[in-house]
Amino acid sequence: MNTESEFHAPWANSLKWMTLFSVAILSGVALLGLSSGPRGNAIWISALVLGPLAIIAVGACFIIRGYVLTPNEMIVKRAGWKSRIDLHDLQSVEIDRDAMAKSVRLFGNGGLFCFAGLFRNKKLGSYRVFATDPVRAVVLRFTNRTVVVTPHEPENFAAALSRR
Repeated sequence: MNTESEFHAPWANSLKWMTLFSVAILSGVALLGLSSGPRGNAIWISALVLGPLAIIAVGACFIIRGYVLTPNEMIVKRAGWKSRIDLHDLQSVEIDRDAMAKSVRLFGNGGLFCFAGLFRNKKLGSYRVFATDPVRAVVLRFTNRTVVVTPHEPENFAAALSRR
């Protein structure tokens, strides 16, 4: 693979609904905190106004916008930065719609703007995920780790990685 290949990260309907619901709840808590709390109480303002708004803002920074394949790495495009994954010890690439099924989140985000972090299930063991639509899952197995991504064209993404 001599050139970069870029793949979008479309949102599943479930992610859209989870994000909408979470933002609505967190915004509601902030509005309730503003309207019903003691005026000038820093602890109240921090906990019930700034806290929920900070969760939304930080979560938005972790949005996964897409994936770029270069000859040596995969770049996960985020809202505020890029996560880089070295591909030199990639062992296999597999499309698996059910890869994330029955997973437990060990650390990370489970549905506010994306699915990202460290997850575990019986099928994959512990794995790192950068996902927006689990049914588009592509499993990347490395020598000592597993990564799951969800590009808009899983077949083309897997083929591009296999050609390298």
